[in-house]
Amino acid sequence: MLIENCPIINVNVKVWLFWAYLRKPKWYSYLLGCVPVTVLNVFQFMNLFNVIASGSGDMNKIIIDGYFTVLYFNLVLRTSFLMGNRGKFETFLEGIADEYAVLEKQNDIRPLMDQLTHRARILSKSNLWLGAFISACFVTYPLFSPDNGLPYGVYIPGVDVHASPIYEIVFVLQIYLTFPACCMYIPFSSFYCTCALFGLIRIAALKRSLEKIHEFNTSPRSLFVRIKECLQYHEDIIKYVSDLNELVTYIFLLELLSFGMMLCALLFLLSISNQLAQMVMIGSYIFMILSQMYALYWHSNEVREQSLEIGDSLYYNSAWLDFDQSVKKKIILILARAQRPLAIKIGNVYPMTLEMFQSLLNASYSYFTLLRRVYN
Repeated sequence: MLIENCPIINVNVKVWLFWAYLRKPKWYSYLLGCVPVTVLNVFQFMNLFNVIASGSGDMNKIIIDGYFTVLYFNLVLRTSFLMGNRGKFETFLEGIADEYAVLEKQNDIRPLMDQLTHRARILSKSNLWLGAFISACFVTYPLFSPDNGLPYGVYIPGVDVHASPIYEIVFVLQIYLTFPACCMYIPFSSFYCTCALFGLIRIAALKRSLEKIHEFNTSPRSLFVRIKECLQYHEDIIKYVSDLNELVTYIFLLELLSFGMMLCALLFLLSISNQLAQMVMIGSYIFMILSQMYALYWHSNEVREQSLEIGDSLYYNSAWLDFDQSVKKKIILILARAQRPLAIKIGNVYPMTLEMFQSLLNASYSYFTLLRRVYN
């Protein structure tokens, strides 16, 4: 099965293929997408440095410009990592497509597959629509702002971006670049969530196989072969999660550091803002951060929790103590390995769990209250 035909991942894969981030490079796609977005991010950093160095910007401008600068830097880094590891991503996605085709033929796991595939597709599409809506808010906010600024603050040496007609040209270019920027950011988060959901399908398939292991008890040879297959499949799942972790762990470390800081700053800006339009926009920024990060941590937590139940499916649903010694050794290996949960880690250090997400919120709120107290 081709990766663009695999139902659980094809929404995000088609976006990546459209912009030529996978398979054969297309330079004209890069010139229309990631290259100008990268140039925009460079001008954003120059603007942020200029505003801070000159002291010409107020707190509101610095925080908003900082938020967009960090956001665009994150999406540029995501895309650069994807293109730099194109082969690894393609191999990983091809493995999902091949395994999905195999699991589709198993009737006992098919209802769960359909359910989680539907959830993955809804999640991917809703993320794209949410990204499109928030992006539309990004570019329309200056129309309601009294300072008539640009959607994203930029500084171009030797060019007055606020003088007509340069202002109108830059404004239109930023409106256009918001679309490829959204396609560079959103599919990566959705890619991880859909891969985590497929991991849940594989874990469920293994649990079903272990629950029915007693059906082979009449034939010791068949039982041994079956439990050996389950052990190998468990190892395949472990490798699958490890490969996924390798593809996302350092990107999520950057998000933890950058968006935890920006969440604190946006909460502070929301608390001191007195403009309704600005408050609505800041609320949408905060919602985008929280919704994206919650989806990441929730799916990671589900993989971790479900992996701990693998041993329970075998321990409580079969009289494995009555099996042959060779079979019991294999079962003990599965039980022992199931005691160590499968986890996606941030920077290969901290597992992504809901407890970790709560700790992030607590830390952001603590720094917000400190910043608020100093400001007052």
